Amino acid sequence: MADVLLDDVSRVFPDGSSAVSHLSLHVRNGELMAIVGPSGCGKSSVLRLIAGLDPLAGGTISIGGRVVNHVPPGERNLAMVFEAAALYPHLTAAQNLRFGLALRKLPADEIRQRVEAESRVLRLGRFMDRKPKTLSAGQRQRVAVGRATVRVPDVFLLDEPLTHMDAGERIRLRTELAQLQHGLGTTAIYVTHDQAQAMAIGDRVAVMRAGRIEQIDEPRALYMRPANTFVASFMGEPAMNLLAGFIEQDGGRTYVVLGGQRLPFPGTPSGLLRGRSGPVTVGIRPEHVTDAGSEPGLPVLFSTAGRIERLGHELLVSCPIATTSVAVTDTPGVEKQPDIPATLIARFPRSHPVKRGDRVELAVDVSELSLFDPDTGQALWNPAA
Repeated sequence: MADVLLDDVSRVFPDGSSAVSHLSLHVRNGELMAIVGPSGCGKSSVLRLIAGLDPLAGGTISIGGRVVNHVPPGERNLAMVFEAAALYPHLTAAQNLRFGLALRKLPADEIRQRVEAESRVLRLGRFMDRKPKTLSAGQRQRVAVGRATVRVPDVFLLDEPLTHMDAGERIRLRTELAQLQHGLGTTAIYVTHDQAQAMAIGDRVAVMRAGRIEQIDEPRALYMRPANTFVASFMGEPAMNLLAGFIEQDGGRTYVVLGGQRLPFPGTPSGLLRGRSGPVTVGIRPEHVTDAGSEPGLPVLFSTAGRIERLGHELLVSCPIATTSVAVTDTPGVEKQPDIPATLIARFPRSHPVKRGDRVELAVDVSELSLFDPDTGQALWNPAA
């Protein structure tokens, strides 16, 4: 068992472009760290650097306190599962599980015991004599996971292992992966572009953008207290509403203004928001906006119902607001996208009779507002813990 420490690590391609830039990350012993971010942000490159598959351009990687910058991949005691299961096609599931143990010349009895135990944990018993081409994507990935974990490595690396599965299979296998990892007590790093997977499986989650880490925290803290607009927009489905607004002082009170409509500020502005007036980016999660009839007593915004998505357990109602949406790009420092009219997504009860074009009163839980600097995107105010 071992922790993993990346200290000021970089990865540069031969053409000079950077995949990972001065990244530092500490994965604790026995922790399951999820790394999430958009395609091309460098998250898979981080795994390949840890595994020794890609060359370092700078920085230090340590596993269990040992610097491994120049240690060959086969001597790092890591196991890796890729997006595609990458099984040996001519071997059965059982032979795939045994292969790595046989290479290490373990006793036959120990190999048999380990393979049998792994097959029970991953429910592979009835597939053990079948070859990969006869298995479903989920079954093949179970075999790939078993082939990695049967060795009981120091560190378990998973690179988008559930991408090609249907929704139900993804949920089942991600639960099994988390249970297996915690049962083994192995340090694990799980890379995905799916924030729901990261939130569900990670003890902590690192959010990446353009080769750098934007924020690392426990899933709930990331969701409730995003460090900037990128994290706010990336974590959550549907994403946080980000709208151009203002902070306004009037009669000794503070208001958040959206399109000419005022919401009372939740509490007394403090910290970075103390004494501030003028433009801000206002963040509101859809679950904190609903029909006023369902949440009487909350401040209200007036709008009309636009697109309505009926999801069975709830309605998602898109409501135009007379301001602009704030667009967040995957690459920091690029030119801002053109302003687009704001639409506030609200969650309504599933039985609500709302129809497109209806006038709606939206109750807003102002205690759950987040406010960000409109120029830097950095958080000025987040809900209390």
